[in-house]
Amino acid sequence: MEIEKTLTVAAAPQRVWALLLDPQVMGGCVPGMKSIDVISDVEYVAQMHVKIAFINAKFKLRTTIVEQREPSYLRAEGTGEDASVASSLKQQSEIFLTPTAEGGTELRIKVNVDVLGRLGTFGLSVMKTKADRMWEEFGANLVARIDGGVVPAPVAAPSPAPAAAAKEPAPAPAAKTVTASKPAPQVAHEAASAVAPVLSDGGKPVHAARPHVATTHTATTHERDAEPGWWSRLLGVRNGRPVNGASTDRSIRIEIRQLDKTINIEWPLEGADQCKDWLREVLAK
Repeated sequence: MEIEKTLTVAAAPQRVWALLLDPQVMGGCVPGMKSIDVISDVEYVAQMHVKIAFINAKFKLRTTIVEQREPSYLRAEGTGEDASVASSLKQQSEIFLTPTAEGGTELRIKVNVDVLGRLGTFGLSVMKTKADRMWEEFGANLVARIDGGVVPAPVAAPSPAPAAAAKEPAPAPAAKTVTASKPAPQVAHEAASAVAPVLSDGGKPVHAARPHVATTHTATTHERDAEPGWWSRLLGVRNGRPVNGASTDRSIRIEIRQLDKTINIEWPLEGADQCKDWLREVLAK
């Protein structure tokens, strides 16, 4: 994945250069940065926490400055890993500082990063959206530091609570006794509920209750035409509204199996369109 961003700040290149090489400043400006250990003038080891979708990763990053031309150019390479989420990354970044006519500096950064493992299953749209948000936060923190303001200290994001513990389930109405074979709508609902994992803090899936089907009858031609499509049944939403029989906890639960690994993901219903784009990218691989 390649990322290129630009930011203009009201400070001379020499000052911006000094701030970028100050571990204390970068520790407060980079989102999710918890600590930076200086190994040498060109080597650093950092602890960084980042949340992508519903996965909280804690990377140990090793960065080395391999080329620098003060105060205009810097190139660095680095690696990172988090065994708890079976993910790793490798990156190369370049920083360009160009003076502006107003006496400020244009900061341009180019990053080429490869994400492997569990986090690597997410599509480019999800990863780039996260990168955009982190860049915006970094830029705001750097501008505040240049302007003499106080850069907010990094705060760890709270772990998402399991959906099963979020609220007590409402009592389901009594189902009618039916001796006939199950119609297509009921089969579709039960098939969708068979794979409904919730990713818990311990990484173990907890299965939610199956959706209740109030009535059972043979679907007419008109009803079949009005039924939601495959994507709508999977995501539980059609035209921005929950599909009848879909879970009311406003979550989309997905299970992906790759060789000997199983990944369980819970997505908020409000992000159904983004989830659909991500699923298309994953299924297209």
